[in-house]
Amino acid sequence: MTRPLLLALALLSPALAEDSPWGIALGAEWSGDYPKFNPLLHEAGVTWVRYFPEWHSMQPARGEWSFDRADASLASAKAHQIRIAGGLWYAAPWATSDGSTRKVPLKDIQDWRDYVKGMVTRYGKDVPWWEVWNEFNGSFSEGGTPAIYAELVREAYKTAKAVNPDVKVGLSVANFDTGFLDATIKAGAAGHFNYVCVHPYENLGALAEGGGERGFLSMAGSLRQMLAANGQKQDTPLWITEFGVQSTIAPDDAADRKQADMFTKGYVLALAQGFDKIFWFEARGPAYGKGTDHGILRQDWSKRPVYEAYRTLTTELGAEPGYTGWVDLDGAFGFVFGEKLVTWAPAGTPKFSLATAALIAQAKENASKPFPWGTDFAKAAAISCKLGATNGNEGIEQKSPETTAVVNDLTSTCRRAKVKEGGEGVYAYFRVDPSFVPFPTKELEITVVAKRLPTGESAGMNLTYESLNGYKGSGEWWTIPEGKDWSEHTWKVKDANFAGGWGWNFRTDAAGSGADFLIREVRVKK
Repeated sequence: MTRPLLLALALLSPALAEDSPWGIALGAEWSGDYPKFNPLLHEAGVTWVRYFPEWHSMQPARGEWSFDRADASLASAKAHQIRIAGGLWYAAPWATSDGSTRKVPLKDIQDWRDYVKGMVTRYGKDVPWWEVWNEFNGSFSEGGTPAIYAELVREAYKTAKAVNPDVKVGLSVANFDTGFLDATIKAGAAGHFNYVCVHPYENLGALAEGGGERGFLSMAGSLRQMLAANGQKQDTPLWITEFGVQSTIAPDDAADRKQADMFTKGYVLALAQGFDKIFWFEARGPAYGKGTDHGILRQDWSKRPVYEAYRTLTTELGAEPGYTGWVDLDGAFGFVFGEKLVTWAPAGTPKFSLATAALIAQAKENASKPFPWGTDFAKAAAISCKLGATNGNEGIEQKSPETTAVVNDLTSTCRRAKVKEGGEGVYAYFRVDPSFVPFPTKELEITVVAKRLPTGESAGMNLTYESLNGYKGSGEWWTIPEGKDWSEHTWKVKDANFAGGWGWNFRTDAAGSGADFLIREVRVKK
């Protein structure tokens, strides 16, 4: 019996689909096209779709329900052996103060309870997993706070469990915002959720830049540290309910191959660290006005290379990939799932092969050990990044180095902030090795070594850093002293939360500087 046939038989079992990680997150734009894309998703090995009609379409008026759209979508998914990951999406216009679907708080929390009760009563048996809102911490909840979100989560949990104790309720955030999750739990959601959902687009993007594997592999550990610090279950299921990389609408070999590679790396790295479900955004389109989109299918329904990468991954690893452990192949990344080995060199394309008995044994021995790539800075007192033609990374890595320009002289090298260029040129981005700043490391000293250019114009910078309340400015402007000597300035941070929510932890911010300047080094000290 061939492996594809075994996979097809496995997909016919709802029990297997329940434990399968292979998901697609749908955007509203193309969600109605499920009769066309569900067969294609099934063919690729997709067993989960994250989608449900929004509250306002399910309940157009208080006490009035419209189930036809959701019923038809669910029936199509079931016919193609696809399970639905449900969502309690947004608000109904009649339940908000301004008649919108993104305004909070609601006029009456009882309306929310009634909505949750109606959804779980009708769909709880077929759709046992319900994510509360979509990216509440992002742009989809005007007036939103952790306290408001905590109330929605808490009331959804209590209402759903009263209807069906088997239903699961999930927290959800845009990006990888552990600070917002932490604040939500502290504000009253503690003990009232069953799983946690994140959308680490930026962390996946860091893989595309090269060298982002170590940061990506730290996400599950950071979430579990946050949960433990709040007295929540450390074995709480973790889901990635959206992430993705765009490619061009028109076929482009380089862009399409990069998207496919990032897909495979993202899924393998997520599975290796223990994420239960992983949803690529999305099935098809939409375009965003820049000639690109995330879909595994193009707008003309042709299959992108990322579609074939999805089918290859599910075929090679099976419906329920059992993670065996990692192997260190002379600096290359290696992960074993059952008898399959997935490997890639830094910046290389992932490859599949059969693992030898020796590699399987090694992977089993390594499964519970920290990932070996990079240096462990857990015991270091300070770390640094020396900027130049080739950066010297000792626990700090410059992200998006193209926002600065290399400057060389006869004896040294550094980088120039491109302030006059504007845009991203006013920033220099940095990420700290996760082993140095585990949750909840709050107090840090961040030092920048810089020098003015001999133009006579004033130059300086602020610091933006990742805090427990999101990214924020330090509020302390440093004017770089005049003269030919290098100078340094230290910002003392007391509320850091270096989780890498947007793929970076801090940046120099030269908006307002009168001129470009040189940066030689950054340091972080506990």
